[in-house]
Amino acid sequence: MKTLVPVLGDQLTMTLSSLRDADPAETVVLMMEVGDETTYVRHHKQKIAFILSAMRHHAAALQNAGWTVDYVRLDDPANSGSFTGEIARAVQRHAPDRIVVTEAGEWRVVAMIDGWQTLFGIPVEIRGDDRFVCDHAEFEAWAKDRKQLTMEFFYRVMRRKTGLLMDGKDPVGGRWNFDKENRKPAKADLFMPHPHVVKPDVTTREVLALVAEHFADHPGTLDGFGYAVTAAQAEKQAAYFLDQALPRFGDYEDAMLTGERYLWHSILSPYINAGLLDPLDLCRRAVAEYEAGRAPLNSVEGYVRQIIGWREYMRGIYWREGPDYVSRNFLDHHRQLPGWYWTGDTDMHCLKEAIGQTIATAHAHHIQRLMVTGNFALLIGADPAEVHRWYLEVYIDAYEWVELPNTLGMSQFGDGGLLGSKPYISSGAYIDRMSDYCGHCRYDVRKRVGENACPYNALYWDFLHRHRDKLGDNMRLRMPYSTWDKQSAQSRNETLGQAETFLQALDASGPAGY
Repeated sequence: MKTLVPVLGDQLTMTLSSLRDADPAETVVLMMEVGDETTYVRHHKQKIAFILSAMRHHAAALQNAGWTVDYVRLDDPANSGSFTGEIARAVQRHAPDRIVVTEAGEWRVVAMIDGWQTLFGIPVEIRGDDRFVCDHAEFEAWAKDRKQLTMEFFYRVMRRKTGLLMDGKDPVGGRWNFDKENRKPAKADLFMPHPHVVKPDVTTREVLALVAEHFADHPGTLDGFGYAVTAAQAEKQAAYFLDQALPRFGDYEDAMLTGERYLWHSILSPYINAGLLDPLDLCRRAVAEYEAGRAPLNSVEGYVRQIIGWREYMRGIYWREGPDYVSRNFLDHHRQLPGWYWTGDTDMHCLKEAIGQTIATAHAHHIQRLMVTGNFALLIGADPAEVHRWYLEVYIDAYEWVELPNTLGMSQFGDGGLLGSKPYISSGAYIDRMSDYCGHCRYDVRKRVGENACPYNALYWDFLHRHRDKLGDNMRLRMPYSTWDKQSAQSRNETLGQAETFLQALDASGPAGY
């Protein structure tokens, strides 16, 4: 029986479920670079380059392993520009008896695949993606009848299921979560690890030229592209992280430093999300570092929690809540992002740093995303759907299934608390505590009002004031609301006036125009 197996750009795994029992002699693997996937949002140039180069290298690896690969390049004159169009052309070329595909990671692609059997008149078998620990049915069973889907409780279920950092029925160290130990500010360190830079080979250079030609108006730059594009290259970065960075990852997980783009972070999420690395294997290897005495428990637990906790949880939320999740806007926010979100051209040093490195590398770590760019967007009342599109565009590891719940739910509180128990907001004090950014800024983080007052300060109180009807009863916001109420009427009015003046100037500066 001749089988057509489409392999998508985030399915770059040799043991993919759709290939696992296939006969190479009777199978054609179809890989497609299509315009729809590169332009449904304005993806960062390095994100497009990474995915296309990784796809081409993976196709070569499949061929070397004995598979027949039909590879459609983006600049092929006959390219239809869509997955469905390329399946149609492949069915004509190969006359398969059936199509076998691993389930897609995003709702819009699922909708395409669901129509293939009717459209092409041949059986289509859709297999589960078992590269994840928790499947859809298991998450649904856990979430059923819960008023709030607290990640911490889901994470404990995943710890028990995997046996990671477990001592029988109890967590190693007597605690499930060591997050309180992972909030130390960092200082410049000459011996700070830096991720491997992979020199582009011929294939990658061809892709870089293609992206430069076809996506010149997309955000970001291709200068200095050095991401791994093969499983072997990604493995080198994984081994380096486990050996050099994991021991101090936990302590400085939330830290930010001017000019330091990576600190002790792994920079492995692009490779995990594209399929080049096995996330559960990485967790087991991290635990082995703890058991061997080479990495402390707070670092290893923090890393494991990011993968089998947050990553799996976000996927579960995405699939459970459905395609309309993207339209939720609990706080009724509609302001457009300022144009400098695509350039980093702002006097606010924290935002200049976070956005600047994003434009340069398509990377920023989770605190820069949550408490700098995300916090600011929430405080100014940015439209959560637009914020979602920005994150999906600019980050190399952003796929909708993981990015949308993180952005709309966790960062922008667009789902009204389904995912997080309170909005992730702060004044400038948090950024000052966790970084050296404020010492390099023209704004004074200690001031709430005045020409050089830190904008975060007045915006923070203005946000709470604007949304008291929806957030005033939130138990976790009781203290800041009490503090606000204790201020004099004059002080409150000055704060609100400062915020309004800033927002008017922000609006006058103009949106991105995209």
